[in-house]
Amino acid sequence: MLVMPEPRAALRPLPPFAAGPVAAVAAVYAAVLTALSGRYGFHRDELYFLQAGHHLAWGYVDQPPLTPLLARVSTAVFGTSPMGLRVVATAAGVLIVLTVALLARETGAGRPAQLLAAAATAVSSMVLMSGHLVSTATFDLLAWLVICLLAARLLRTGDRRWYPAIGAATGIALLNKDLVLLLIASLAAGVLLVGPRPAAVRPDAGASASGTPASGAPASGASAAPRSWPWAAGAVLLALLIVAPNLWWQARHGWPQLTVASGIDRKDGMLNRATFVPFQFVYLAPTLAPLWIAGWLRLWRDPDLRRLRAFTVAYPLACVVVLATGGKCYYVLPLLLVLLAAGTEPVIGWAARGRGRGRGRGRGRGRTRPAILAAGLLVTAVIDGVATLPILPPSSLSAVNGVNKEQGEQVGWPKLVAAVAGAWQTIPADQRLRAVILTQNYGEAGAIAMYGPGYGLPEPYSGHMSYHDWGPPPDSANGPVLLVFFPDNKILPSEFTGCRLAATVDDGVGLSNDEQGARIQVCAGLRGTWSDRWSALRSYY
Repeated sequence: MLVMPEPRAALRPLPPFAAGPVAAVAAVYAAVLTALSGRYGFHRDELYFLQAGHHLAWGYVDQPPLTPLLARVSTAVFGTSPMGLRVVATAAGVLIVLTVALLARETGAGRPAQLLAAAATAVSSMVLMSGHLVSTATFDLLAWLVICLLAARLLRTGDRRWYPAIGAATGIALLNKDLVLLLIASLAAGVLLVGPRPAAVRPDAGASASGTPASGAPASGASAAPRSWPWAAGAVLLALLIVAPNLWWQARHGWPQLTVASGIDRKDGMLNRATFVPFQFVYLAPTLAPLWIAGWLRLWRDPDLRRLRAFTVAYPLACVVVLATGGKCYYVLPLLLVLLAAGTEPVIGWAARGRGRGRGRGRGRGRTRPAILAAGLLVTAVIDGVATLPILPPSSLSAVNGVNKEQGEQVGWPKLVAAVAGAWQTIPADQRLRAVILTQNYGEAGAIAMYGPGYGLPEPYSGHMSYHDWGPPPDSANGPVLLVFFPDNKILPSEFTGCRLAATVDDGVGLSNDEQGARIQVCAGLRGTWSDRWSALRSYY
């Protein structure tokens, strides 16, 4: 955790929060996402989260428990549909927009800059996608930004009372994704490298988070660090207490999340490293790059913001770690949004200077820079909206799907289940009571669990991720096995005998997503019993 100096004697008061304009941006963002949330269908991961939500536990092999729990709550309240499920994602997106605006305010940004921060965040591709789909990344992005806001308060004010809030937020974030440890480590390293250091100030009095003096602050900054350690240790303890049930679950099951993480590096590590730098621009939007570049320069150069300089170091440090481990390109994007928030004030100043010069040279010229800014946001909204939201008809998705495959993962699941149902009917009726449906991945299994009852299909099984932990079929199910798998998978069908091709999946719109062309085979049976062979059918990839 961060170890901070005592509060300074006098803090510059923060500008008023642009509550109305920022709320208006958030409302438009929520309205657009809600209107489009049911246009395609469930995403592969969402189908998995829905099933995990019906098998609530303190952990899963590939994730902590928070996202499946939220998926279950959302569908229980709003209905089991894409729109009902995605209410929690949209709510998280709204909070992301508000948090970035508050981060801009934390850097001294005025109302116009706060509005720009909210608008730029709302039209960025990562935030649009996060608000549309329920995923661990959705809530991880929100958690990182909330922790960054709390850390910025702590860094700016030196008020140790922010430590418990940081500890609680970190603990909750760890119940969603372990990746938040990267943020904490990067920020702590940033403070150690560039401050603020306890000896750098000698306050005469404390200050609260709002900038008003706080009573009881010591007169010397030299003793601040030792007195901060108990607060930092308390924050760590609080985070550990919150995440303890998941740690207990992981320990009991042999820390499977480490196995999954290593598999990501082996499978996608080289691609992730090759695309990391360009995707730092793409995942927000190339047009937003001037904002976060200006933010990095401002935090580094502005003496009034030197207490927030740790963020300028935390971002590149986190990038190095993600590159070294082959992690996903979007892991560090929350820190990029922090820099974007810091960059809105100088960009607004640039636009205002253009208006000032324009008054003396003609009315039209004075509107050029604000018009460029507005046009950039509009272009960003259109391009990112098409790339991340279900705007195009599914038959026109192929070009977009090449850039953002998550679009295509929302199309074709009912068609897949219909093909499975057709293959199931080819099994003699007297054998179906002993027959099993087994899929290669959790998306296929989740789709069959969702749409299969309408066709009279039984519950599917899969060895993929936590589906494997939910148990094998009973050994009495020794009849035919209906397999759903990718054509390049040679291992899964080799476990079965007497297989024949029963159908090939076609999404009906010619979209080349992962399931297009998947095979459905009917096999005579398994080579052994389910209890004996179930461990061999486990898959983490």
